[in-house]
Amino acid sequence: MSTTLTTQDSGQPSEAGRPVKGGIVTWACNPGFPPAAIFPFTPRERIGIRNLYEFQILMFRPLYWLGKDGAAGVDYDRSLAHPPEWSEDGLSVTVTLKDWQWSNGEPICADNVMFWVNMMAVKGDRLGYYVPGYFPDNLSSYEKVAEDKVRFTFNEVYSKTWVEMNQLTLITPMPKAWDRTAEGPARASFDKDDIPAVYDYLVSENGDWTEEANLHRGGWADSPVWSVVSGPWKLKSYDLDGLVTFVPNENYSGPNKPQLAEFRQVQNDTDELMYERLLAGPDAEDGIHIGYLPPGMEVTDGSPDPLAEKYRVVPQDVFVVRYMPFNFDNDSDAAAIYKHAYVRQALQMCLDQDRIIREVFNGNAYRMDGPVPLSPPNPHVSPKQLKDPMPFDPAAANALLESHGWDTSTMPAGCVQPGEVDGCAGEGVEIGAHMSFTIRYVEGKDALVKLLEIFKEDAAKAGIELKLEPVYGSVMVAEDHAPNQPAKRLWEINTWNGGWSFYGHLTGEMLFATGGGSNFGDYSDPTADKLIDATVHSDDPEAMYAYQDYIAEQVPTIWSPGFPNRMFEVAKNLRGVEPCNPYGLINPEDWYYVED
Repeated sequence: MSTTLTTQDSGQPSEAGRPVKGGIVTWACNPGFPPAAIFPFTPRERIGIRNLYEFQILMFRPLYWLGKDGAAGVDYDRSLAHPPEWSEDGLSVTVTLKDWQWSNGEPICADNVMFWVNMMAVKGDRLGYYVPGYFPDNLSSYEKVAEDKVRFTFNEVYSKTWVEMNQLTLITPMPKAWDRTAEGPARASFDKDDIPAVYDYLVSENGDWTEEANLHRGGWADSPVWSVVSGPWKLKSYDLDGLVTFVPNENYSGPNKPQLAEFRQVQNDTDELMYERLLAGPDAEDGIHIGYLPPGMEVTDGSPDPLAEKYRVVPQDVFVVRYMPFNFDNDSDAAAIYKHAYVRQALQMCLDQDRIIREVFNGNAYRMDGPVPLSPPNPHVSPKQLKDPMPFDPAAANALLESHGWDTSTMPAGCVQPGEVDGCAGEGVEIGAHMSFTIRYVEGKDALVKLLEIFKEDAAKAGIELKLEPVYGSVMVAEDHAPNQPAKRLWEINTWNGGWSFYGHLTGEMLFATGGGSNFGDYSDPTADKLIDATVHSDDPEAMYAYQDYIAEQVPTIWSPGFPNRMFEVAKNLRGVEPCNPYGLINPEDWYYVED
């Protein structure tokens, strides 16, 4: 039986109906992407919203929480630390932790922060957020100055906004219970020499990063490692069929303690299967309380919501750049062709974003012409990208290829003028090479298939052949994004029906800097590196404009239309879901049911 709450108890505004304590919320996972990593020191092959922002972060909180009441910025109430304090010279920042505790009763302390930073210092190349030359490489020192304080001293002055939102937010304090190996307790919090063995042990407790079977995940809930949490939720179970169940962490120190009895995440192989479950309603045997309308079925102005009887629509608009990366770590004939910017520009000219927005997304999307998203509204988009983006023009793409020594009268176009001087195809392209590329994409996404079919049709007008290869989503990113793996070098272009969701300031060091942890295509350009570095040292908008205009023109990825991350369908008696976090995080501890 439910327990009635007061508005003060729930921490939420009183809407129609009486708030009640308890109940279960079932959340529909994105098809193809079950939670695959619980260890928050997550490599690029498992990085992404699904693992980080909708799974790990429910249990393991970062030093600073981004997004407050649906707006950008830092939410210090939910953060583990107080606002950072800067030295007068702008080189040192001191972080003071709050008097909070882990679920096992131990305090969240400076040692837990030092543990994480030590791990970054030793194993940074295995973290999907790491960028060589930046945190912690850009520190001249870091030290514990009190049981609740850590001081970071940088090697030069950086943008304070960037340091707080893009550097300090990388830190997820790790408990003493994780500082161990299979043989017993270790001292990695104090001695970096212990880090390799501790890291290996924690990865073994997580399970192999690229292993797709759920067998190792079935033991996460009972693990003496992963059962020690700092967030409002603990993992109750991870069934082998992919059902994930969370329960409240009764020792959570932060605000907005959970009101629900359980939060469940369920898998669906396709958008269609998830939609069928939504049609059955939240009270059905396998009902869903929060799902989403598949892209292309979104509710537009004046159009009816097919689920309106039992659900309400809540758009999840986040800071995300949508794109399809090229693989620059590839020595194939195809890669030798697209490594030339004019080829990538020709491909971009063949993607009819305006048509796709109309016909695929029913108007619920917007152009994506560079590395800074237009939505949610923000001041960082350059005037050039707002007014003069690269146009859709297959005829111009055709002419561009012809001007570089390609015969576009055949399909696919063939190289007839090899060489490295003006009018030739460029370095590495041999006579007789063909303008043909394979795009690997996540299966089970009708809207993505329609987008790619339109792209394929228009690319053919320029003499470019696109071959489409569907792959299960979680398998594709694990195979294609794992560094130093044979499979990593084989793909040419891929798309997981998404892109990159920003957790911080909208700079590009993780995505496009040489060696960036989430630079999935291993793009490298000295000019881009220099322009990116300028954006992290200064808050001057001109630095951001110069960076994005250059990246947009170089087309290291194919820019595709931006759209709300999901158009949530939320059970009508469930409250607290909106406003959505602009960085893609979720807060089920804020959710609660009401009685009519």
